[in-house]
Amino acid sequence: MILRVRVEHTLTEALNGAEAFEEAARRLRAGELIAFPTDTVYGLAADPLQPRALSALFAAKGRPDNKPIPLLVGNADGVERVTTEVSPLARRLMARFWPGPLTLILPAAASLPAELLGGGATVGVRMPDHPVALGVLRAFGGPLAVTSANRSGERDSVDADMVEAALSQRFTLLLDSGRVFGGVASTVVDLTGAAPRILRVGPLSHEALASAWEENSA
Repeated sequence: MILRVRVEHTLTEALNGAEAFEEAARRLRAGELIAFPTDTVYGLAADPLQPRALSALFAAKGRPDNKPIPLLVGNADGVERVTTEVSPLARRLMARFWPGPLTLILPAAASLPAELLGGGATVGVRMPDHPVALGVLRAFGGPLAVTSANRSGERDSVDADMVEAALSQRFTLLLDSGRVFGGVASTVVDLTGAAPRILRVGPLSHEALASAWEENSA
């Protein structure tokens, strides 16, 4: 049975959320899946260091095993825990666009499970700009494996009703704060090559990122 909890929010803080965030963290530590809003779409989350939880996340999503799942962090310092290198350009992009709809592809730390990485050596990392998502991340105390709360290939969920319709009994807790104010999946930039490369265009366009890249090459 899914526990659905309403958490009101403003643009800067979540209201009446402390108990909900602690309950979310408890369930995540127990290996359960939960769903919550981000600044882009609703996400489905698991503890990235528990293989059984990751397997459940892949199964719930219907995601191929070779397609990695990105991580959300509660602050920029959390990136140091999941990657072997944070380049000057990565730090510049984080400072300018985090929290926000930008996922950075970075070299993965050896401590991350192979299942999370889809057999590769890189990891996607983002800090969301949503008080509920940040409340969960900070209560949990570490990064979370989070993918959009829908079945692979289907439309993204932008409110709690869509999450329930898409994933039914595949998770145990749903934090409902109404319709998300983004509605578009994050922009994804790969920083592991000789030059930055946009893998997915989202809320941040190439033009929005270009000035930071030009600063890096100057």
